[in-house]
Amino acid sequence: MRLIIIDILRQILPYISGLYTLIWIFIGFFVTLLFSFVIPRKRIDTVMKKIGLILLFFFVPLLFFRIFLNTEFGLEQLGFSLVICIIIFLMYLIAVMYARYKTRNLNRSDMLRTNAIKTILTNQGRSSAFIGGAMLAIPEWSVEAGLYMALLGIVLFAIIPYILARFNKKEIRQKESNPRFQTLPWYFRLYPWYLIGFLVAAIALHSFFGLTTADFGDAGVVLQFYSALTVPAALYYVGAGIHPTDLKRSELKKLITTSKNTSQDWHWRLVRSIIALTVVITPLITLGVFIPLLLFNLLPKDWFSVIIINAFLPITSTNMFLVPYGIDKRVTAHVVTWTTLICVPIVVLLIYLFSVYL
Repeated sequence: MRLIIIDILRQILPYISGLYTLIWIFIGFFVTLLFSFVIPRKRIDTVMKKIGLILLFFFVPLLFFRIFLNTEFGLEQLGFSLVICIIIFLMYLIAVMYARYKTRNLNRSDMLRTNAIKTILTNQGRSSAFIGGAMLAIPEWSVEAGLYMALLGIVLFAIIPYILARFNKKEIRQKESNPRFQTLPWYFRLYPWYLIGFLVAAIALHSFFGLTTADFGDAGVVLQFYSALTVPAALYYVGAGIHPTDLKRSELKKLITTSKNTSQDWHWRLVRSIIALTVVITPLITLGVFIPLLLFNLLPKDWFSVIIINAFLPITSTNMFLVPYGIDKRVTAHVVTWTTLICVPIVVLLIYLFSVYL
C-alpha cells in the first residue's frame, strides 16, 4: 500500500510543477466567484486570509528547504544574492524619489504628504512569495527565485515596518501615547528569520553532510510532493483575491479619469501614481539596465529571467498588514487589485517565453 501511494505521488508531481501551475490563478478566480453566490464575499476573504498565513508558514518554508537541500550553494549564489540586495535597494530608492516628486506641491509638515510617501514606498513591495513562487516550479530558476523571495521577504516583513515605525518623531510619540496604535503582528516580524532558518538548515545539511531529498527515500518523495503543492496553492490564492466588483466599468472609469471631488480625486491620483511606478517605471528601468548586460553576455540567462520577472510582479497583498503603520488602506487595496489584474498576465507570458525560448 505504501509503495502504491508513493508511486501515485510520483505520477502526480509533473502536473503540479512547471507551467502547469499557472492555470491555478484562473481556477482560483472562477471557483471563488462561484462560491460568492452562496457565501458572503467578506467571509470568503477572511478564510482566504487564514489560508494565506498557512501557506506562508507551513508550505513556503518547506519548499525553500527542499530546493536548497538539493543545491550546491557557492560563489555564484553569493554573487546573485549581492545583486538582489543592490536591486532591492535601488527599487526602494526609486520609490522614495518618485514619492517625493509626486508630493512636492504638498506642505512638508502635512500628514497627507507623509502618508502618501509611506504608501508609495510600502507598495513598491512585490508578491514574490505567491505569484513569484511560480518561478520556483522552473528547475533552472528555482535557486535564484528562492533567494530573491527570501531577501525580499526580509525587506517586506522586517525593514519596511522598521522604517515606517520610525518615519518621524510624531509617529513614535503617537505609538507611545496611543494604546490603540498597532504594530505588525509578532508572527510577521518573526517570519523572515523563520524563513531564513529553513534556508540555512538546508544549506548546512547539504554542505556538511551531502544530504539531498534522495537520501530520505520515501520521505523525500513525500517532502517533494508536499512542497510542490505550494505553487499551485499560492496561485489559487492569488486568483481568489481578485474581486469581480473591481472589474466594473464604473471602477475603471474612476481609475482613468479625474473627479470633481477633491478627496476622491487625490485617492485615485495616488492609485494611478503607484500603478505607474510598479507597472511601468520600475520595470522599464530594470529592463534598461539588464538587457545590455544580457546582450554583452555579462549576465547569466537564469539571473536575467528571475530579475526581469520579479520587476513585473504585482504589489503584494501582505502590504495590507502594514495599514496600522499609517499607510492608506483604500489606496493599498486598490493598487493590489489592479496591479494583480495587469501584471499577472504579463508575468505568465514572461515565464512562458523565458522558460521556452531564452
